[in-house]
Amino acid sequence: MKKTLIPTALAFVLVVVGTLSAGSAFAQANTDTETANASARVVAAIALTKTADLNFGDVVASAAAGTVVMSPAGARSATLGATLGNANGAAAAAFGVTGVAAATYAISLPGAAISISDGGANTMSVGTFTGSKATGTLSGAGADNFTVGATLSVGANQVAGSYTGTFNVSVNYN
Repeated sequence: MKKTLIPTALAFVLVVVGTLSAGSAFAQANTDTETANASARVVAAIALTKTADLNFGDVVASAAAGTVVMSPAGARSATLGATLGNANGAAAAAFGVTGVAAATYAISLPGAAISISDGGANTMSVGTFTGSKATGTLSGAGADNFTVGATLSVGANQVAGSYTGTFNVSVNYN
């Protein structure tokens, strides 16, 4: 009987290749797949509606500058050279919110003063906006409301006229 001897180095290579092949086959046979569900819920967008404008009412200017504060509750007061005239529709701004029932939301008010003008070169600033609340919760019917007050800065010898301007308020679901 004739014996063929495989050189030792070749034998070692064959053993290593066989072992690696067996390990790869074992790893491939040990994979698993799982299925997951994907879902989403589409909800009504939150909506904001202005129901009343911010109105400081009649203000009497003097030789000294002053301020008129309208609270979120609709109470107004004057300091320094500003004097309150007739209420003439004075009110805090009011807003209604609608959306998903029982959802909470955040209110964003202007962080900087805005300018109001008489339609010409005469202006006053309105700032320090305050809300009746910073966050709210919609009712079971998906509704809520809040009010906004601010401070009007009246200049010394402010020119008489009807001053108007706009400011932005926004709401977002929490």
